Amino acid sequence: MATQKINIVWIKRDIRIKDHEPLCLAISHNIPFLIIYLFEPSLISGLDTSFRHLQFQYHSILDFNKQSDSSGMKIEVFHEEAPTVFEFLNQQFDVQNIFSYRESGTLPTWQRDKWVARFCRKNNITWQESQRDGIIRGIKNRQNWDKKWMYAMSADILFPSKTQQCITIDHSFRLNLDLLKSLNDYPKEFQPAGETKAWEYLHSFVAGRGHQYHRLISKPLASRKSCSRLSPFLAWGNISLRQVYQFILTHPSYKNHKMAYGGFLTRLHWHCHFIQKFEVDNSYEYNCINSAYESLMSDENEALIQSWKDGKTGLPLVDACMRCVKATGWINFRMRAMLISVLCHHFDMDWRTGAYFLAQQFLDYEPGIHFPQVQMQASTTGINTVRIYNPIKQSQDHDPEGVYLKKWLPELRNLPKELIHKPWEMTVMEQSFYGLEIGKDYPKPVVEIDLAAKLARDKFWGHKKSDAVKKNKSKIIEKHFRPNIKRD
Repeated sequence: MATQKINIVWIKRDIRIKDHEPLCLAISHNIPFLIIYLFEPSLISGLDTSFRHLQFQYHSILDFNKQSDSSGMKIEVFHEEAPTVFEFLNQQFDVQNIFSYRESGTLPTWQRDKWVARFCRKNNITWQESQRDGIIRGIKNRQNWDKKWMYAMSADILFPSKTQQCITIDHSFRLNLDLLKSLNDYPKEFQPAGETKAWEYLHSFVAGRGHQYHRLISKPLASRKSCSRLSPFLAWGNISLRQVYQFILTHPSYKNHKMAYGGFLTRLHWHCHFIQKFEVDNSYEYNCINSAYESLMSDENEALIQSWKDGKTGLPLVDACMRCVKATGWINFRMRAMLISVLCHHFDMDWRTGAYFLAQQFLDYEPGIHFPQVQMQASTTGINTVRIYNPIKQSQDHDPEGVYLKKWLPELRNLPKELIHKPWEMTVMEQSFYGLEIGKDYPKPVVEIDLAAKLARDKFWGHKKSDAVKKNKSKIIEKHFRPNIKRD
């Protein structure tokens, strides 16, 4: 008996219906198709993955499937490795095509995709991978990259028609009941997931939240409202970058608040610039971008690293930001940079000691942005300036009244603004008056911040001038330099 001919749409970091080329291609072929999403145990157990990521993915799928009445499409979830799932589906059906987006992921995802490519060749299946955003595969340099990115952003938005060709299948690779219960128990502190919520956030951003985006972007508290907060939706593909770009560019708020929304559109460009770096070389996950910095890395100090992870360094802004991101999954870019800078510069720790931990905290974790940015802030590229963020100055500049500090460090809630940024300088009498004993109720600083900064400046600026760093710098520029672009 002949098996049924079908196509497969493989959803990865693109959990949405609108502006989805693989879905549109499947519909256009006019034969039944199956939409699949894989919770792969080997990736779930990866150092860069946390349960909050899985929850966001799962609730994005629920939102997708809620729209099935209007779209005719539903995602079939598998809790199994890709090879097992594709072998199973190929036994059940006569698979003609697999449609998916390219993924600029970590090494395990590349290895998996290479297996899928071999599987398709062996079984005469055509695997068509669509270009994601403006990320181009196989390039050796950035010649005309910005022009091609703009072309991708200007292309027509795709609207898949309702279909009755989408099918489902009975299988034994279901999520078990305990895991399902945990996935459904989504913390209210995290941003809600899914395509529907992505559009709500985008609409509110241009309707008013983002009018002061450019002025408040660095403020740890105000930025939680004034920033778009679209990053989780973009990271997991609830909305496409092109949709966001065109929506803002054509919205009246863009003309009326050009400083704010123009700055945001520029950051969408940077978003793809960093993912393109990782697409070209995903060894940036575990190797210094400039290999000459491998000799500069220090031994681990577990006590320092743990104080950083626990938000108990005695440096108020560092601790507040860490506690905030662990609880909510989001802090703004400047605070992320500051956390990495303190770990790698003031604490003199290898960037790899914190990269995976932060990846697990960020609800919007995107490997193509995360690892190049971690290294940029850790000063291991050799092409960017050495950025050493002073957490005391950042606190005084961006939270002068200490409102953010008091929100996340309740032990400091009684301190006036004059003392809250450097509580270790309080006299014994002041500590008694405010009911706070430094070293007991709140830690003493684990490093002397000014001395640590001086040592870091000498170390990193000195190494940047070395012949080895300069030699590797030219190779990096050849790969990633964008002509006529003054700033990344």
